[in-house]
Amino acid sequence: MNQVQALAERTIAAPVDRVRAAVADYRETRPRILTQHYSEYEVRSGGVGAGTVVHWRFQATSKRVRDCLLDVSELDSGALVEADRNSTLVTTWTVEGNATTSTVRIATTWEGANGVGGFFERLFAPAGLKRVHDELLANLAAAL
Repeated sequence: MNQVQALAERTIAAPVDRVRAAVADYRETRPRILTQHYSEYEVRSGGVGAGTVVHWRFQATSKRVRDCLLDVSELDSGALVEADRNSTLVTTWTVEGNATTSTVRIATTWEGANGVGGFFERLFAPAGLKRVHDELLANLAAAL
């Protein structure tokens, strides 16, 4: 298997504490910022930061749909990690900044396929997922 990674970053004109709180809010903020690629969103337990369990269906393309059940944990740095129980998909949200400006990074990794299918996955999937992440970050900025 081959690791595939998609990265996106955006600077938001809001204090780092406010942005971190919004990113960690799976009950109110997260459903408001999701793109059309997400459906069946449901918080199964928790709802704020580490310890949250959340479900959604993610439709990357018309034929590529993932049923995701994610466990949320927090790194010592304060970054939130969403690990899918149903696959190798892991998304890390990092928020850094100060009292006026924050930089939010979304990094998603997964074990891609081998062979020709894996080649095309590594070639096209990161750019497609980056576009989704860029839209999420734009929605987050608008929400704040």
